[in-house]
Amino acid sequence: MGLLDKLLGNAGEMDIQEATDELSAILGPDEQIELAYKLIRDMLILTNRRLILIDKQGMTGRKVEYRSIPYKSITMFLVESTGNFDLDAELKIWVSGQHEPFGMEFGSKTNIYKLQGLLANKVAGK
Repeated sequence: MGLLDKLLGNAGEMDIQEATDELSAILGPDEQIELAYKLIRDMLILTNRRLILIDKQGMTGRKVEYRSIPYKSITMFLVESTGNFDLDAELKIWVSGQHEPFGMEFGSKTNIYKLQGLLANKVAGK
């Protein structure tokens, strides 16, 4: 993830081993991270069991909110690719019981189709 993407607030793909090391305390037995994205301090993690949205709060980032969403709770998702003038890709996820979707923007170098494929498999694949 480049400096410009960080300044613009765009998430980029994160190394799986780095994400696993950082989140080992919250992962369940036999739970494995399949994709991970980082936006400055916040993260979007897709495991073999759930989607985890991580929001680090405050100046130091010591206070952390972990939002765990089972794939069966995702009612719809939208993936918007980059264009000629819009260099950000976007993801929106609607969860049952929530009126507004969760959203995240990705840098132009992020393979949004990899994310879309995994989400499609987890949400509608079975």
